Amino acid sequence: MEALLETAASQSAPVAPPPALFNFATHLFRLNEARANKIAYVDDAGTTTYGELEDRARRFASALRTLGVHPEERVLLVMLDTVALPVVFLGALYAGVVPVIANTLLTPADYVYMLTHSHARAVIVTGALLPNVTHALGQLNSAEQDGCQLIVSQPLDGDPVAAPRLDELIDAAAPAVKGCASGCDDIAFWLYSSGSTGKPKGTVHTHANLYWTAELYAKAVLGIAESDVVFSAAKLFFAYGLGNALTFPLSVGATAVLMAERPTADAIFARLVRHRPTVFYGVPTLYASMLVSPNLPARDAVAMRVCTSAGEALPREIGERFTAHFGAEILDGIGSTEMLHIFLSNRAGAVEYGTTGRPVPGYEVELRDEAGRLVPDGEIGDLYIKGPSAALMYWSNREKTRATFLGEWIRSGDKYCRLPNGCYVYAGRSDDMLKVSGQYVSPVEVEMVLVQHAAVLEAAVVGVDHGGLVKTRAFVVLKREFAPSEILAEELKAFVKERLAPHKYPRDIVFADDLPKTATGKIQRFKLREQS
Repeated sequence: MEALLETAASQSAPVAPPPALFNFATHLFRLNEARANKIAYVDDAGTTTYGELEDRARRFASALRTLGVHPEERVLLVMLDTVALPVVFLGALYAGVVPVIANTLLTPADYVYMLTHSHARAVIVTGALLPNVTHALGQLNSAEQDGCQLIVSQPLDGDPVAAPRLDELIDAAAPAVKGCASGCDDIAFWLYSSGSTGKPKGTVHTHANLYWTAELYAKAVLGIAESDVVFSAAKLFFAYGLGNALTFPLSVGATAVLMAERPTADAIFARLVRHRPTVFYGVPTLYASMLVSPNLPARDAVAMRVCTSAGEALPREIGERFTAHFGAEILDGIGSTEMLHIFLSNRAGAVEYGTTGRPVPGYEVELRDEAGRLVPDGEIGDLYIKGPSAALMYWSNREKTRATFLGEWIRSGDKYCRLPNGCYVYAGRSDDMLKVSGQYVSPVEVEMVLVQHAAVLEAAVVGVDHGGLVKTRAFVVLKREFAPSEILAEELKAFVKERLAPHKYPRDIVFADDLPKTATGKIQRFKLREQS
């Protein structure tokens, strides 16, 4: 049996580790000292230079100290994608305070959990998101309420909430002269997991983790440079988006475009045409909706040189159609909140659509069976990763930490298969795998075939109980020019039968207007199972 340990060795010189004393915000400010007048961010309100970004972040660091928030204490950020979020994030890092970036689409109950779990000393919230956050604050006990200060960014006109305004706090503060003397392995920030299988997990990352993702993926794989303009459809509260729109561009002096609104195809097109980003970061469902839109821009109306995809496996047909239209390749990859960004990816000029590519230099991956043994090429195994951007733990959750963080390795919860050429093919989440007629079926494999049909825009496959036996059911979203029918359902079943083993075809086809997704674009198959 060929061992599947794949060590990604870079052909260039090894990346130097950060020094033992290392504050990531201080690191960025030093890198960009000569770029004070260059535009760092473009958001819906205008532009912000590197000099303005540093000044406001250092002022926010001072404001936190004035508010009595101390190093290692947490502040919860419930903020839309505007330049205020990078200002607050970097200012907190500079002060040694731990920013906890929260999904902006959550319920008050979710925020109650995060506020109490993190013991946040402050919550900074965009005005448009105030109702859910103020409702959550009202659910805390009096001691918790007294210990957590509310700060409002971009308040709406007529907002009655009596709370300090972020801009006023920043304007009144003097820039902090010196950043916190953090260690490279000190806790820098948290990101909460999606919580699709229980309570969200507070994933704890260090200052060095941000550095490593920029060095190993952004520079070595994307080739990101100072001349680039980058635009991420994935929001900053997502680990993928945080790297895309903050860590990566600021590590090379590039310009990042931020968008507060929901990433619809039309909203994306407007930024691609107006700001002409050279690097675009998306997710498979967005690429699919872009391609079927009647407003799809012409190739010469945009300036993309490279694109990326994560969150779900990118269907081959979507990648090929996108590249045929725009000329830019989509580098499909996989990352995780625990690893902070992408560790397995395609490469520019060597893209193999339908695969997730090869390990990013600096990371190692293994595929193991249920007994922990390495599996041979062509067989499905559980994906384990080792690399320098791995999180420290899940905060205050020893059981989940022990199940995921196994020495130097992290168990991803994803199933993969390695091809003889060294490329990896996604087979789905471990808890989504189906056993049909005694044989494992990957829902993703069936979905990838379904979306090759001319009528199908999206598909999701789940297992349902048929008289005590598991059978596959496909939920299918059709392109706008096609209508549901029994004839089409039978045609789709036959289409899959012709391309996969007989036991894998979906016994039922359910036509749907859309599929339930997380805020980061992942299909929520557990919700479809609940409907079945």
